[in-house]
Amino acid sequence: MAIELAEVYGEDKEKAAFAGLIHDIAKEISKEEGEIYAKKHNIEVDEIEKFQWGLMHAKLGASIAKERYNVDQDIQKAITYHTTGHKDMDRFSKIIYLADKIEENRNYEGVIELREIAKTDLDMAILTTIDFVLNKSIKMNRLIHPNTIDLRNQILKEKSE
Repeated sequence: MAIELAEVYGEDKEKAAFAGLIHDIAKEISKEEGEIYAKKHNIEVDEIEKFQWGLMHAKLGASIAKERYNVDQDIQKAITYHTTGHKDMDRFSKIIYLADKIEENRNYEGVIELREIAKTDLDMAILTTIDFVLNKSIKMNRLIHPNTIDLRNQILKEKSE
């Protein structure tokens, strides 16, 4: 999906493919190992991540990708923000964020339509994805990361200008 979206939006397909392959490199790290790694590498764990540790695989993964593969800042930023999003995401980061949410193994209600939207309007697809994530988080009584809200607000502001 990262390759497909990179092609649609004029981003480097090989770079997107690599980011897509390694974005979850830290997903299976235990909380204990992750806390040690974060402390050793001065990676900030915010208040939301303390309660929902699964979000931390993004920051840890960005650091590991840099360490192991010397990835550039674009890939590092995209991996960092692929779980929560961020208001300052560039197009490449948005592609990796969205590709993760709509990749072919996802089968939630509405994902097929979302894949179609993603091919014509990246920001609208992200807004729709965020709305889905917010609704799901509310139903599951989970915390919502401020980065996600900030990204949604940023896109809405840009669309209204």
